[in-house]
This record gives sequence, C-alpha cells and structure tokens, in this order.
Amino acid sequence: MLVFATMRSQTSLYRHRDFRQLWAADTVSQAGTAVTLVALPLVAISVLHATPAQAGLLVACEYLAFLLLGLPAGAWADRYRPRRIMLAGDLGRAVLLGSVPAAAAFGVLSLPQLYAVAFGMSVCTVFFDVAYGGYLPRLVPAEQLTDGNVKLEVTRTIAQVGGPGIGGLLISALTAPFAVLVDALSYLGSAALLARIRTPGQPGTREPGGSLRAEIGAGLRFVFGHRQLRGITLTAALSNLFGTIGFSLLLVLLAGELRLPPVLCGLVFTAEAAGGLIGALLTRRIVARIGERLALSVPVAVSAVLWLLAVPMFQADWRLAVAFVLHGLGWVVFMTFRISSVSYRQRLCPPELLGRMTATVRFVVWGAMPAGAVIGGLLGQWLGVRPALWIGAAGELFAVLPVFLALTAGRRGADAAPVLPRSDNS
Repeated sequence: MLVFATMRSQTSLYRHRDFRQLWAADTVSQAGTAVTLVALPLVAISVLHATPAQAGLLVACEYLAFLLLGLPAGAWADRYRPRRIMLAGDLGRAVLLGSVPAAAAFGVLSLPQLYAVAFGMSVCTVFFDVAYGGYLPRLVPAEQLTDGNVKLEVTRTIAQVGGPGIGGLLISALTAPFAVLVDALSYLGSAALLARIRTPGQPGTREPGGSLRAEIGAGLRFVFGHRQLRGITLTAALSNLFGTIGFSLLLVLLAGELRLPPVLCGLVFTAEAAGGLIGALLTRRIVARIGERLALSVPVAVSAVLWLLAVPMFQADWRLAVAFVLHGLGWVVFMTFRISSVSYRQRLCPPELLGRMTATVRFVVWGAMPAGAVIGGLLGQWLGVRPALWIGAAGELFAVLPVFLALTAGRRGADAAPVLPRSDNS
C-alpha cells in the first residue's frame, strides 16, 4: 500500500499541468545557463586575456546582486505575483546575454561590459529565484514539496550534464561570445513556458501601512530566530564562501595554466552536474535511511573531504580523470543536503513569508559568493592559483559546524522542525 500511495503521489505531479510548465521552463533555462557557465568566463580568459583577479571579479559580479539587493528583493517579491517577476527575470537575462555576441560582432566587447552583463544577470536572477522559491509551494501540496524539488533538481542536473560539454563544443565551433547566444535563446524559451502557467500565484499578505524595512525585518527574524534554520543557512553560506574561492579559479587553472581545450574545461562542470543528478535521485532514499538530521549534516563533511582530495589531481594528464570523478562524487553527496534544506525551509515557512524567507537565505548564502570570488582572485594573484584552491577546499571542512551544532543543541528544542516524509521510493 505504501508503494502504491507513493506512486499515486508522484503520478499526480506528472499530471499537474502548471507544475509541468514550471518544470519545463526551469529545465530549458538551466540547459542554457550550463553553456554560459563555461562560455562567459572563457570569454574573459581566452578572448580578453583576463588575469586571475579580473576573472575573480567577473564571478563576483555574477552574484553581487544577492548581497546588494537580496533582502529588499524578498519584500518586493511578496508584494507581486511571482510569475510576473519570473517572466521579467527571464526576458531581462535574454537581453543582457544577447548583448555579448552583438558587441563581439562589432569588435567592441570589453571586460567592463562583461562585468555589467554579469551584474545585470545577477539582478535578474535574484528576483527570479526569490519568486521561484515562493512559487512552488503555491503550486503543489505541502506533502509533495520534496517530490517536486527532487524532480526539479533531477531534470535541472540532466540539463547541466550535457550543457558544459556542449558549451565547449559550441565555443570551439562558434567562439565563446557567440556560444552565449544559446543561453539568451534559452531564457526566451523559459519565458514562453512560464507564460503558459494558469496559476499566477497570489502575492503575500501585507499588514496595512507596513514599511519595507519592517517587512525585511520579519524575514530576518524568521530565519535567524529559528536555531536549526539559522544553522543550515550559515552552513550553506560557509560552503559557498569557500567553494567560490575554488570555483573562481578553476577555469583559470584549467584553461590558463594547464592550457586545456574548452571541451575538457567543460567536463569539470559535466562531472559536477552528473554527480548532482545521481545525488538528486538518491536523496529520498538517503533521507529515509539515515534520517533528516544526519542528511542535513553528514553530506557537507563528506563532500568537503572528496573535494579536498580532488585538488592535487587537477593536472594535464591521467590524474585529471580522477579529479573529475572525485569532484562529481562530492556533488553526489552534497545534493542530499541541498535538496533536504530547501524542502525543510519551504515546509517550515508560512505562505506570506515565503519571498522574504527565500530572500534572506539567498542574501546570506549567495551573498557569501562575491566575497569568495574576490578573495579567490586575490589569493590566486598573490599566492598562485593552486594554493588558493587548497585554501578553498580546506575551508569547506569547517562548513558543517553551524548545522551540526544547531541540530545537536536543538535535538529536543521547542523550535524543532517537521521531518521529511519517509519513503522507500526515490
């Protein structure tokens, strides 16, 4: 009976028209984004000859809006229908990315333009993601949130598995600036699918006369006033901080120092996405086996060890394959934490605070990434690329501490949160 009930629950989401449109829109968008993940940094490195510090600054610009606009974006998002915000975000990103091949065609492409495009993309993404985080709970029942998040992560990572490799081939065939055009078109496709959703989603309820500052404060109090939620958020922020130190320099190492072709550079992201896909498929089984508390802590530590082992393996010989495998395995494990924490937050949060809760978490978690990128670029410039990679990987080991301490201290606390539904079927 349990298996039948689980199958019926999953089938209902397959038959949920609006969820299918959201699912497809996100998949199309992520496929194009996977191409730009390789193309935009390679435009800076191989076409404009960016230094490690300049490459780090570009990555910082890609996340800067989460730090500058993350908190007010949540309050603003709760005032409007989430679908309209997502549509505006997709269209804005399409226009911004389309400017890169246009400038290249006229021979006027420059690093300042790439910085502006990267920052504009981050502005559109911060509003899109805040609205997106509050939209799924409005489309599907609460008991199906984990199933919906798993489905979104699975197809998102499937799209990302082939995206970087295809990006490398497109760069070889079209050059990096024109490979970005593929991503611009993907955002237009995503917007067309979002426009087909029949449920626009209602804006959150507001107190009469409520100020923007008060609304932001409500989101901050909700996230940081809950022990477990605070611990999970700080763990994700530390992981992003140190992870971005390495990410901002990985392509500099592969394309700049090791002189690897674009196809091989793209494979590191393919390994990451393939690991994420396997991890997403295994998440419900892992949570059912070890419980939610361990699923929110153990994967962070294990993935950090695997990434630390991968650093010395990034070489221009057979060891590169070992590095890709270790990097992918790290994402197999880390995906359990990623999906479990998202479902945890969505179930815990009242509907009227979804936008502000998502924005607060994004502000802290994604806001750590510009700092990590700048730190990584400076460390790469001063100490060298590989020593900076070691620092980033070693720092990941400490990311588990906040969530471990929070879950241990609050094991029987009054603010303990509901657990994930247990299931034998992933």
